Amino acid sequence: MPSFDVKSELNAHEVTNGVDQANRVIENRFDFKGTGARFELTEDKITLTSQEEFQIHQMLPILKESLAKRGVDLKSLEPGSIEVTTGNAKQEIFLKEGIDQELSKKITQMIKSSKIKVQASVQGESIRVNGKKRDDLQQIIKILKEANFDLPLQFENFRD
Repeated sequence: MPSFDVKSELNAHEVTNGVDQANRVIENRFDFKGTGARFELTEDKITLTSQEEFQIHQMLPILKESLAKRGVDLKSLEPGSIEVTTGNAKQEIFLKEGIDQELSKKITQMIKSSKIKVQASVQGESIRVNGKKRDDLQQIIKILKEANFDLPLQFENFRD
Protein backbone atom coordinates (compact mmCIF):
# COMPACT_ATOMS: atom_id res chain seq x y z
CA MET A 1 0.00 0.00 0.00
CA PRO A 2 1.56 3.35 -1.02
CA SER A 3 2.37 5.78 1.78
CA PHE A 4 4.40 8.85 2.69
CA ASP A 5 5.28 10.90 5.78
CA VAL A 6 4.66 14.60 6.35
CA LYS A 7 7.39 16.12 8.54
CA SER A 8 8.82 19.48 9.49
CA GLU A 9 12.56 19.28 10.12
CA LEU A 10 15.56 21.56 9.84
CA ASN A 11 18.93 20.51 8.51
CA ALA A 12 21.03 21.37 11.58
CA HIS A 13 24.27 21.30 9.59
CA GLU A 14 23.00 23.87 7.09
CA VAL A 15 21.66 26.10 9.89
CA THR A 16 25.12 26.03 11.53
CA ASN A 17 26.79 26.85 8.21
CA GLY A 18 24.33 29.70 7.58
CA VAL A 19 24.98 31.24 11.00
CA ASP A 20 28.76 30.94 10.49
CA GLN A 21 28.46 32.59 7.07
CA ALA A 22 26.37 35.43 8.55
CA ASN A 23 29.03 35.97 11.23
CA ARG A 24 31.71 36.23 8.53
CA VAL A 25 29.63 38.80 6.65
CA ILE A 26 29.18 40.86 9.83
CA GLU A 27 32.94 40.75 10.57
CA ASN A 28 33.77 42.09 7.10
CA ARG A 29 31.21 44.88 6.94
CA PHE A 30 32.53 48.36 7.60
CA ASP A 31 29.51 49.55 9.59
CA PHE A 32 29.89 46.63 12.05
CA LYS A 33 33.66 46.94 12.68
CA GLY A 34 34.43 47.00 16.40
CA THR A 35 30.79 46.78 17.49
CA GLY A 36 30.94 43.22 18.80
CA ALA A 37 27.89 42.27 16.73
CA ARG A 38 27.48 38.51 16.36
CA PHE A 39 25.11 35.59 15.84
CA GLU A 40 25.11 32.72 18.35
CA LEU A 41 23.44 29.39 17.65
CA THR A 42 22.15 27.25 20.50
CA GLU A 43 20.05 24.13 20.22
CA ASP A 44 16.73 25.71 19.31
CA LYS A 45 17.44 29.43 18.83
CA ILE A 46 19.75 31.96 17.23
CA THR A 47 20.71 34.98 19.34
CA LEU A 48 21.61 38.29 17.70
CA THR A 49 23.66 40.62 19.91
CA SER A 50 24.97 44.09 19.18
CA GLN A 51 25.47 47.51 20.77
CA GLU A 52 22.46 49.26 19.21
CA GLU A 53 18.91 48.31 18.25
CA PHE A 54 19.25 49.58 14.67
CA GLN A 55 22.18 47.18 14.16
CA ILE A 56 19.91 44.28 15.11
CA HIS A 57 17.48 45.44 12.40
CA GLN A 58 20.37 45.36 9.91
CA MET A 59 21.58 41.93 11.05
CA LEU A 60 18.30 40.06 10.55
CA PRO A 61 18.27 40.34 6.71
CA ILE A 62 21.90 39.16 6.63
CA LEU A 63 20.95 36.06 8.63
CA LYS A 64 17.89 35.36 6.48
CA GLU A 65 19.93 35.69 3.29
CA SER A 66 22.63 33.34 4.57
CA LEU A 67 20.08 30.71 5.64
CA ALA A 68 18.09 31.01 2.39
CA LYS A 69 21.25 30.43 0.34
CA ARG A 70 21.78 27.23 2.33
CA GLY A 71 18.26 25.97 1.59
CA VAL A 72 16.81 26.57 5.06
CA ASP A 73 13.14 27.54 4.82
CA LEU A 74 12.59 30.95 6.44
CA LYS A 75 9.14 29.89 7.70
CA SER A 76 10.97 27.97 10.43
CA LEU A 77 12.30 31.24 11.94
CA GLU A 78 10.23 32.93 14.63
CA PRO A 79 11.75 36.27 15.69
CA GLY A 80 11.30 37.32 19.30
CA SER A 81 11.22 40.86 20.63
CA ILE A 82 14.34 43.02 20.76
CA GLU A 83 15.65 43.60 24.29
CA VAL A 84 17.61 46.84 24.72
CA THR A 85 19.77 47.51 27.76
CA THR A 86 22.45 50.13 28.30
CA GLY A 87 25.07 49.59 25.58
CA ASN A 88 23.62 46.27 24.46
CA ALA A 89 20.79 45.02 22.25
CA LYS A 90 19.70 41.41 21.88
CA GLN A 91 17.12 39.45 19.88
CA GLU A 92 16.33 35.76 19.96
CA ILE A 93 15.09 33.96 16.86
CA PHE A 94 13.49 30.63 17.65
CA LEU A 95 13.81 27.69 15.26
CA LYS A 96 10.47 25.92 14.75
CA GLU A 97 10.73 22.22 14.07
CA GLY A 98 8.27 19.35 14.28
CA ILE A 99 4.50 19.29 13.79
CA ASP A 100 2.66 20.00 17.05
CA GLN A 101 -0.67 18.42 18.07
CA GLU A 102 -2.83 21.34 16.94
CA LEU A 103 -1.29 21.53 13.46
CA SER A 104 -1.38 17.75 13.03
CA LYS A 105 -5.12 17.76 13.81
CA LYS A 106 -5.61 20.55 11.28
CA ILE A 107 -3.68 18.65 8.59
CA THR A 108 -5.50 15.36 9.19
CA GLN A 109 -8.85 17.19 9.14
CA MET A 110 -7.86 18.82 5.82
CA ILE A 111 -6.96 15.42 4.38
CA LYS A 112 -10.28 13.91 5.52
CA SER A 113 -12.31 16.83 4.16
CA SER A 114 -10.67 16.45 0.73
CA LYS A 115 -12.81 13.31 0.17
CA ILE A 116 -9.81 11.48 -1.32
CA LYS A 117 -9.63 7.83 -0.26
CA VAL A 118 -6.58 7.96 2.01
CA GLN A 119 -5.96 7.51 5.73
CA ALA A 120 -3.86 9.90 7.81
CA SER A 121 -2.42 8.93 11.18
CA VAL A 122 -0.34 11.01 13.58
CA GLN A 123 2.96 9.41 14.59
CA GLY A 124 4.75 11.64 17.07
CA GLU A 125 5.89 14.77 15.23
CA SER A 126 5.04 13.42 11.77
CA ILE A 127 1.93 12.29 9.92
CA ARG A 128 1.74 9.04 7.91
CA VAL A 129 -0.62 9.09 4.93
CA ASN A 130 -1.70 5.75 3.38
CA GLY A 131 -3.77 5.15 0.27
CA LYS A 132 -4.44 2.54 -2.40
CA LYS A 133 -3.47 4.72 -5.36
CA ARG A 134 -0.28 6.66 -5.91
CA ASP A 135 -2.26 9.43 -7.66
CA ASP A 136 -4.37 9.98 -4.53
CA LEU A 137 -1.22 10.50 -2.45
CA GLN A 138 0.13 12.95 -5.00
CA GLN A 139 -3.13 14.92 -4.83
CA ILE A 140 -2.82 15.09 -1.03
CA ILE A 141 0.76 16.42 -1.37
CA LYS A 142 -0.49 19.08 -3.80
CA ILE A 143 -3.31 20.10 -1.42
CA LEU A 144 -0.92 20.39 1.54
CA LYS A 145 1.59 22.44 -0.48
CA GLU A 146 -1.15 24.87 -1.52
CA ALA A 147 -2.44 25.18 2.08
CA ASN A 148 0.58 27.36 2.96
CA PHE A 149 1.05 26.61 6.66
CA ASP A 150 3.34 28.83 8.75
CA LEU A 151 5.72 25.88 9.06
CA PRO A 152 7.81 24.28 6.29
CA LEU A 153 6.59 20.77 5.44
CA GLN A 154 8.63 17.99 3.89
CA PHE A 155 7.16 14.91 2.25
CA GLU A 156 9.40 11.89 2.83
CA ASN A 157 9.46 8.09 2.61
CA PHE A 158 7.17 7.93 -0.45
CA ARG A 159 6.69 4.18 -0.97
CA ASP A 160 4.67 2.13 -3.42
